[in-house]
Amino acid sequence: MKRDEAPAGDVQSPCNNVCRMNPDSGLCEGCLRTLDEIAAWSGLDDDEKRAVLAQLPARRTAR
Repeated sequence: MKRDEAPAGDVQSPCNNVCRMNPDSGLCEGCLRTLDEIAAWSGLDDDEKRAVLAQLPARRTAR
């Protein structure tokens, strides 16, 4: 396992407790996830969580 890679079952949520949905973008202003992604997070497997996390840098840049 790479140093920066979380072990299986240990992918951390990007939530930073700034929970405000932007009505224009449909994204949380804190973590940049959609409501669907936030709601589904606990049921996602690690690969699915990593797929969501991989989208966040582009969303941050687009803001």
